[in-house]
Amino acid sequence: MDIAVDRERLAATFIKLCEIASPSRHERVIADHLKKLFTELGAVSVEEDDSATATGSNSGNLLIRFLGNQPGRDGFFFSCHMDTVEPGERVRVRRENDLFTSVGDTILGGDDKSGIAAVIETMRLLRQTKASHPDIEIVITTCEELGLLGAKSFDTRCLRGKYGYALDSSGIDRVIVGAPAANKFSITITGASAHAGLQPEMGINAIAVAAKAISQIRLGRLDAESTANFGVIQGGVATNIVPESVVIDGEVRSHNQEKLARHSDEISRIFHETIASWPETMTENGPRRPAVTIDLMAEYPAMRLAADSPVIRRIQTAGEALGKNLEFIVAGGGSDANIFNGHGLPTAIVATGMDLVHTTSERLRLGDLVELTQLLFAIAIGAEPECS
Repeated sequence: MDIAVDRERLAATFIKLCEIASPSRHERVIADHLKKLFTELGAVSVEEDDSATATGSNSGNLLIRFLGNQPGRDGFFFSCHMDTVEPGERVRVRRENDLFTSVGDTILGGDDKSGIAAVIETMRLLRQTKASHPDIEIVITTCEELGLLGAKSFDTRCLRGKYGYALDSSGIDRVIVGAPAANKFSITITGASAHAGLQPEMGINAIAVAAKAISQIRLGRLDAESTANFGVIQGGVATNIVPESVVIDGEVRSHNQEKLARHSDEISRIFHETIASWPETMTENGPRRPAVTIDLMAEYPAMRLAADSPVIRRIQTAGEALGKNLEFIVAGGGSDANIFNGHGLPTAIVATGMDLVHTTSERLRLGDLVELTQLLFAIAIGAEPECS
C-alpha cells in the first residue's frame, strides 16, 4: 500500500508546532494555532471546553470533528496532548538531514507534538486524496505532563467515537495495549521544632521519623506487575533547627488492582506503626509524639485491551496493509489513554518516534514521523491487507 506523505510539509508542520511554546498550563497560543489550522482543514466543528477552571491552564482541551463518508460505520478518535515539560520556552529546532533536535538548551517537544503533526498531515492527506473514511474526532488535551489533568477534566460523553488511539509513546511501530493503574501518595510527618544545638532533646525530628519508616518500605519493582517509588521529600527550615515537618510524595503502580491496594496499604501501615512506636518526647508544649497524615489519591486506572477488540483489529489491519510487523506490548507508564479506557472508551497508545523525551537531548527522525502518518492514514481509511 503506497501512501504519499509530503515529507517536507510534515517536517515544516512539526517544526512550527515545536517552536510554539506550550509548557503545561500555558497552552493558549498553541491551542489558538490548532483551532485555526483545523478549521482551515475543513473540520465541521472545533470546540474548546471549560476544563481550564479545573486544570489551572490558560486554555481548555480541544475537540475537533471531521465528517466521514461512510454512513452507518462507527467513527473513532485520535488523542494527543499539546503541553510540554520544561525547559520548553523559546524552543528552536535544529534539523540535520532528517534528524530533529533542539539547539540544546530546551526540550524539542516531540512529546507530544510528533503526534499532533502526524494527525494534521493525516487529515491533509484524507482531504487531498478524497479517501473514504468514517467520522474522525481529535482530542487534544492540556496539562498531560502534570498528571493527565486535561484528560481527567474532559467530558468523554462529548465523544461520538467508540474507541481511539492516543499518539504518545517513544519508539516506532509499537502499540501499547496494557498499562498499570497508579495511586499517588502525599505523606506529612509532623514532629516538634527545637534548637538543634541548645535543646535537641526537646525536638521531634520529622525527617528522622520519615527515614525510619521509609527504611522499612519496599521500593522499586515489587513484583512482576507492581512498582513503588518515593520521588520528592521536602522539610526543614535550617540546619540549626530540629525539623518540625516533612512531606514525602510517592506512588504505587500495578497492573493488578488487588496488588495496588495491598501495596498501598502496606505503605500506610508502616508509617502509622512507626509513628505509634516513636517514644514520647517532652517538647516546649508538653509531652508529644509525632503525627502523620496520609493523602492517597487514585492517579489513573489500569488499561488492558483484548487482541480481538475493534480498536486493536483496526490498527492490526492497517499495519498489515503497510507490511508492518507492529509490536503489541504492555508498558509501565500511564497516559491519557488510561483515562479514556477508564471511561469505557478502549484506547490504544501508539508510538510516534519520539526519543530521549523530557531531556534537552530529545530527538526525532522524519522517517519515523512519515511512517506514523502512513499508519494513521491506513487506520483512518480502514485499509485491508493487500493480497500477495
